[in-house]
This record gives sequence, structure tokens and C-alpha cells, in this order.
Amino acid sequence: MTVTANAKPSGRAQLRPALAGQRRSLLVLASWSVLEAAPVLLSGQLVAAALDRGFLAGELAAGLAFLMLYGTAMVLGAWAARNAITPLAAIVEAARDALVRAVVQARLAHAAQGSGPVDASTVARLTRQTEGVRQILAALLMMARTVVFSLGAALAGLATLLPEMAGVTLGCLAAAGALLALLSVLFRKRYREALMAEERLAGSAGHAVSGLRDVLACGGADTATRRVGHDVDANAAASIAAARIGACRIGVVVIGARVPLIATLAMAPSLLRSGAVTPGQILGAVTYLISGLEPALRLFAQSLGNMGVQLQVLLRRLAEHTARPPESPGPPDAASPGRDHVPSLSLRGVTFAYGPHSAPIVDDLDLDVPYGDHLAIVGPSGIGKSTVANLMAGLEPCRRGEVMLGGIRLGAPAGPWLREAVALVPQESYVFAGTLRENLAYLAPEVSDDELAWAADLVGLAPVIKRLGGFDALIEQTAALSEGERQLITLVRAYVSPARLVILDEATCHLDPAAERRAEEAFADRPGTLIVIAHRISSAMRARRILVLDGSSVRIGDHHALLRDSPLYADLANTWAAVPERTTS
Repeated sequence: MTVTANAKPSGRAQLRPALAGQRRSLLVLASWSVLEAAPVLLSGQLVAAALDRGFLAGELAAGLAFLMLYGTAMVLGAWAARNAITPLAAIVEAARDALVRAVVQARLAHAAQGSGPVDASTVARLTRQTEGVRQILAALLMMARTVVFSLGAALAGLATLLPEMAGVTLGCLAAAGALLALLSVLFRKRYREALMAEERLAGSAGHAVSGLRDVLACGGADTATRRVGHDVDANAAASIAAARIGACRIGVVVIGARVPLIATLAMAPSLLRSGAVTPGQILGAVTYLISGLEPALRLFAQSLGNMGVQLQVLLRRLAEHTARPPESPGPPDAASPGRDHVPSLSLRGVTFAYGPHSAPIVDDLDLDVPYGDHLAIVGPSGIGKSTVANLMAGLEPCRRGEVMLGGIRLGAPAGPWLREAVALVPQESYVFAGTLRENLAYLAPEVSDDELAWAADLVGLAPVIKRLGGFDALIEQTAALSEGERQLITLVRAYVSPARLVILDEATCHLDPAAERRAEEAFADRPGTLIVIAHRISSAMRARRILVLDGSSVRIGDHHALLRDSPLYADLANTWAAVPERTTS
């Protein structure tokens, strides 16, 4: 069945139901806001009257009386502001409850249909964004009512007191509005990028922390650090870019408020000489511009502009996260093959380097590893064998090309299926404090003791289990185990895992040749694909095929063909044969 994609989620639609149910609170809030704006509306008129009809007319008492009226109006405005908190809280909490309800219902729907992973970082991110909406909405409503009514009161008072400047002020406000609109478009884009960078950082950090044991077990600490560090740098750069756009909003205040003030002061001498206005009217107009218009415009440009964009972006992201999955999901997700899926491995044009200006460690590599193959990878030290292993396991992203496992392109972040499908065993064995059973069954919690005993006997761990006292033996100090014993434990852990592709990256380097042979033959007989980063000629000879890396090209074949056709492989074989075997097992 074909499922039609959902319409693009709307951020405002998230708030409409909650706000529609709070009409009474909105009306009460607007009423208190009108009363709160009364001091701004009366300010210029009372200051002009105090000067013209009081102090300049020699009537000190009258001047003081007008100023006292101004003070009384300010007290009344403060009382109105205090009473506006109650309806404001009702509106904001209703909006927050509606968002939380939508988030919970949508995530439950996704989890029920299995249409997306829900991990701790997702829940934390959505919770933080919902709380961010509540805080921004509260501040936005508090300041919006102040801005709207104060700005309207200042313009109305200015028009009645000094009509000559009202037109100039409106023109400047129009120019300031155009600049603010342009900056808002740029800020919205930068803020969205910053928000998505924060989400990527939360996701990568969450994956790294939640899978810390796996990261250490597969020797991926450097890779995880590099990935998280890259996301940290990207998040910082995006936040700085958004902040720079926000800082440019000061130009809105200059154009909308300071230019009319300068024009008023510049025109004052000629207006006074002509007798068109009085000194009180000039001072009253300046009062409207300084105490009414500029604070409202500054609040609008520097706070409401940023907060409005932030609220819009946050609501849009929440709408995207809380969009319900389609009722008919259709066939299973192709990017999450089942456990019974038979994965072949394919590399096409794979190029990898650790930095944008670094020489490639792997350059344009093509390779097919069919399911059930036994491949050995050899080459000089530092040539990139472990890098190829990490690329095959999906631990490193390609600069160019693609790595396909079972027809699915590997990329970051990988789905849970990849962590089950692939087991990479590095040279550095990871054994943690706990029982021997907990260490062996870490990748297969449901495995039985009989299955563990069978696997341990095949791989060669049985004597170690007997010496330690069985599966319930407590490992308190991992240093008490030899390096070879730790490698055997990690090998059995990988053997009993559900992985269909096992990569041994010099994972037997601390075993003697006989123990290494036993372990590798056990994995070769195990269902699935085996890739071995070889450090002995015997490991390469046991493989069906051998991949030789020499930095500029690759060769692939069996042992005898490569001895004949690859001088590098022949040199490596002779070198390995001449080196005495060492072991710490």
C-alpha cells in the first residue's frame, strides 16, 4: 500500500487549540494591558502641561500637580502589570499542557508502530524544547502586550501633541520594520541551524554515553570523541552565527527611535521661533520618544524579535517530532532488516581521510564480501587496515563512496540493527568488573550456560573458566587476567552474539599460534561472514581470500596467487615467517 506523506507540520497549529480555550484569559490580559499603557499615553501630555501651564507660567504648584498626576498614572500602570500575571499564567500553562500531551501521544504512537527509535536523548530533547516553548511564550506574551499597547499609546500621544513629528516617526518606524523583517528571516535560518546542531549534538552524545561499554569494547573511543567533538564545534559555530544576526537588531532601535528624536531636537528651534509649538510640547514629544517609543521598540527588536523567531522554530521542530506516524505503515522499514537477514558486504569507491586536508588513508576502494566469506586483510603497519575495519563496521563515515551491508548503506547514526548485525573485536580487549557470565553474555543477554560452555570450548576459553571457578566467578580486577585470557573472553562474547558479520582486528595477537588457530577456525565454522586483520601468515593462509593493502592499490586473491603476483605480500609472508612467535596467553 502506498502511504501519502503527511503535510508539512505547522508550528502555530500546536498552540491554536490551547489559546482558543483561553479566550476569557486573553480578554482579561488585554484589559489589564490597556490600563498598564495609560502612563505612556498620558506622559507627554502631563509633562507638557507641567512645563507650559506650570513652571514656565510661574505656577509651581500647578506644575507639581501635573507631575503628581503622572506619578499616580505610573502607580496605576504598575498595579495593572501585577494583575496581568494571573491570566498570563493561565494561558501559558494551558499551552504547555497541550504541547506535553501532543508530545507524549505522538511518541507513544511512534513506539507502538515501531516507526522510529525513542532513546533518552530524544525524550530529553523534546522535554527541553517543550519547556523552552513555555518559557518563551510567557516572556513573549508579557513583553508583547507591553510593546503593542505602549507603542500605540506613544504614537497616539505624539500625534495629538506634535503632529509635525508623527509623520516622520511613522516613516522611521516603517524603515525599522523592514530592517527587522529582513533580520528576522536571517535569524530564523541561523537559529534553526543552531537548534538542529544542538539536536545532532544531543543525539551523538546520547549514543556515545548510552553505548559507552560498546565504544570501549570495540576500541572506538577515538572515533566517538571525534564525532562528538565535531558536533560540539558545529553547535558552537551555529550559535555564534545566530548571535551575530541578533546583535544587528540594534539598528532597528537607531532607525525607529533615535532618528525621530534627533529630528525633533533639530527641528525644535525653528518650530519654537515660528510659534507653532511651545517648549512644553517639544519636551512632551521627547518624553514620548524616550520613555514610550524607544523602550517599546528596543524590547520589540532585541527581545520580541528573537523570541518570536525562537518560538516559531521550536514549535515547528516540535510539530515535526510529534507528527503522528501513518496509520498504514506498509512494508517493514528496509533500513532495519530482521535478524534472519543474510547480509553481504560491499564497498564502492570508498575514500577516507581523518581531516579535510589530509591525504586519504583509503582511496577509491571497491570490494565485495559475500555472506559466509572468510577474508583476511594484510598490509604494512599503519597502512589503514584498522581504518578499513572501522569503515566495514560502520564506525567511520566515508569521505566519498559507500559501504553497503545487506543492501543497506551504512552511515551515522547507525540503527540498532547494525549493532546486532556486526561485531568488531579490536586488539585491545575490554573486560569489565562483574561476573564472568555478565562479560560473556553482554551482547546476548538471553544466552544459556550450555551455549556459553559450548562456545567457550570451541574458542578455547574452557580452561580459563575452570581456573576462575565457573561462570559465576567474580572479576574484580581485570588486570589479574592475562592479555590472552582477556582476548579469549571478548572472542567468546562476539561468538555468542547475534552478529552475522564478525571482524577480528588483530583480536588474537596475544594468543599463541595454536590458540589463534582454534579461535579463528571456530569463527570460520560459525554461520556468517568472518573478516580478519591478520598479523601472522598463518591467519592469512586460513582465509578463503586475502586483501593486500599497499597504500596505492589493493590486490585480492588466495595465498598462493598472491605469493606469485604481489611482491608486497611475498615480503610480508617472508617477514612473518622469520619473526619468532610471542604470546602472553
